[in-house]
Amino acid sequence: VQLQASGGGLVQAGASLRLSCEVSGRPNRVDTLGWFRQAPGKEREFVGASFRSTRIYYADSVKGRFTISRDNAKNVLYLQMNNLKPEDTAVYYCAADSRLILSSISYPDRYDYWGQGTLVTVSS
Repeated sequence: VQLQASGGGLVQAGASLRLSCEVSGRPNRVDTLGWFRQAPGKEREFVGASFRSTRIYYADSVKGRFTISRDNAKNVLYLQMNNLKPEDTAVYYCAADSRLILSSISYPDRYDYWGQGTLVTVSS
C-alpha cells in the first residue's frame, strides 16, 4: 500500500486548503485512513481519521474547521481545512491501517502505512 499526500501550500490566516491522499497498491488492504500533522520541534499529532470506512473522528483542535471525506471509488482521502490558523502550520501526513481498533486511531505508531507529507504554512 502506498500513500501520496498533496495539496499543501502557503496561505494566510482564515483561508482554506484541501489536502488529498491517494491510496494505491492494494487499497483494499486498509480500511482506516487518518491524517496527522507535525509542527517543527513537536511530536506528530492526530488530526482526524476515517475509521473502517464508517465513521469519522477529529481532534478537538480542528473540530468545526476541518472535514475529512473519502472517495472509495477513487481511493482518495481528503482533508478540507477552513479558517486556517497559524498554529495549523505543520507537515501533514496521511496514514492507513487495517487492524486498528477505535481507541488506537489517534496514535501514529499504530499505523503501518504512511505518505510522505505535505507542508501547510499559515501566515498571520
